Amino acid sequence: MRTPCDILVVGGGVAGLSAACVFASAGFETICVDPVPPITDATLAGADLRSTAFLLPSVELLSQSGLWAQLAPHAAPLGIMRILDAGGEAGIVREQADFRASDLGVDAFGYNLPNTLLRKKMLAFLRQFSNFTLLAPETAGKLTPRSSGALVKLANGGQIAAKLVIAADGRNSPLRTQLGIPVKTWRYGQKALVFNTIHSTPHQNISTEIHRSGGPFTLVPLEDPYQSAVVWMERGPRAADLYTLNENAFNQALTERACGTLGAIKINGKRAIWPIIAQRAERLNGPRTALLAEAAHVIPPIGAQGLNMSLADLAALKALVLKARENGQDIGAADLLQNFHRARWPDMAARINGVDLLNRASMAETPLLKDLRRAGLKALHSIKPIRNELMKRGLGAK
Repeated sequence: MRTPCDILVVGGGVAGLSAACVFASAGFETICVDPVPPITDATLAGADLRSTAFLLPSVELLSQSGLWAQLAPHAAPLGIMRILDAGGEAGIVREQADFRASDLGVDAFGYNLPNTLLRKKMLAFLRQFSNFTLLAPETAGKLTPRSSGALVKLANGGQIAAKLVIAADGRNSPLRTQLGIPVKTWRYGQKALVFNTIHSTPHQNISTEIHRSGGPFTLVPLEDPYQSAVVWMERGPRAADLYTLNENAFNQALTERACGTLGAIKINGKRAIWPIIAQRAERLNGPRTALLAEAAHVIPPIGAQGLNMSLADLAALKALVLKARENGQDIGAADLLQNFHRARWPDMAARINGVDLLNRASMAETPLLKDLRRAGLKALHSIKPIRNELMKRGLGAK
């Protein structure tokens, strides 16, 4: 059986579902294929312990589709991005730099939501569209590009005929491999512990990033003012040791690493561990295909850049596809996809390099390097024009 559509999204993570919401709401016949079953109330808790911070340009994109109205009631605003240097005595903050959204004339840099809640709300939003179909659990197989579209085989034996395929199928993307697109990978010897916390002091909508050694330790506000999501990056062996600690011992280590920023703090629920790499596809386009999210780029979780870079890619692709439709042109044409690559690749490469530099600075072990990091943070924060420019760049401004 061959099913036609305008756009096939391969991958049902946050980025893939964002693409489905954007294009289905714009009237395109959209199919999403995902090997993971849909999130239900029974699988909501603990399915994905990560959270996602949507910066303002991403909020604008999702607002255009109508999705953000469904997410906003559950979102924790990020009014201040606080960076602390704790590179001296354990548990002691040496330097504090607050980057305030109000300095840019906005209430918040963005908003944070748990990934499992996101996926559930996105799927509920998509169910209202008769031009959207979710195939899950289902796996996309061989892709055959043709002049009028692409044929994609499914594990169940069916086929989808799509004018445009969006590969949002992860850092080891089978579609990218099929297309022969090479990747460049950076490895840091780090892993990230991901979990949620309960704390005695309200987070006051402040996202806090603490630098000591091994990588940043980041507390991101959740909807409850006494709960935060944590991404704790360390060198691999240290992360593995922390992951295996019993809860009491882990909470002791957590309390020291949090430097008392949110009062008494303890883990809330399970913890997960993820390897940290950076990766860049050498092209964002192939025949009838656009690469999105981790199929296109992977970066360490610093400054909320990863998913927001993916949504900047999505915004650029949306603009090109809408223009093609308005002009009666092919939405999967080679020149359109080449223009997508040209529009997004330089910014992608620059942001990967910038996050790479920040991550290596956060890993500093020697006192000299830690002192240099502290001095750099103080200098960048103390000069208002530089501070404001850094905040604009972080939001995605050119």
